[in-house]
Parts: sequence; C-alpha cells; structure tokens
Amino acid sequence: MSDEYLPHVYESFRVRFPDVSRVLDALGAEAESAGPLDDRTRRLVKLGIAVGAVSEGAVRSNTRKALTLGLSEAEIQQVAVLAINTGGFPAAIAAFSWMVEVFAAQSHEKTDE
Repeated sequence: MSDEYLPHVYESFRVRFPDVSRVLDALGAEAESAGPLDDRTRRLVKLGIAVGAVSEGAVRSNTRKALTLGLSEAEIQQVAVLAINTGGFPAAIAAFSWMVEVFAAQSHEKTDE
C-alpha cells in the first residue's frame, strides 16, 4: 500500500511542525504498548472511536490499517453496525460508506499490481 492516500494537509502539518509530530508519534507508540490488547483488537477499538467521532479520515485510515492486519471486510463493517445504537444511524452509515470506499480502493490497487 502506498502513502498516496495521506491528505496533503496532514503531510504539510508534519513538515511544518516536526517536533509536535515526533511527540504525537511517540505518544501513539506508547499507547499501543500500554496494555494487553492485541493488534487486531486495538485496531478495532481505534476504528470504533473513529466511527463514534464521525471522523472520515480516521475511519478511512483505521480501515486501511485493519485490512493490512488481515481483518476481513465483515469484521470491519461490524464496527459500523455496532455503532448504530450508541453513535446513531447517520454516523454509522457515514462510516460504513467510507469503509466501503476503502475496500473498493484496495481492490482496485490489487488489480493494478
């Protein structure tokens, strides 16, 4: 998977504020190792948080990372379904649509290889 999907504003922020970016990266790495959850579970939790926050970029990013970890589309989509009662149907459907777009993009990348 290429880094072409990274938003320009994100890349610009990292260039403009390299010290802040390093601190955020270190915090993220520390949080990843702070407890007993395995990689797949951590990714699903982070995806669920992204869905609840209705954060398109985070949903897309965590969906791509979940696929990289070998999670199935069904496992990823269940996160959106579980969000219906807690986060509301509109947020769940928005997240579901972003997930489906990531799946399609990943399939397209695989056929181009």
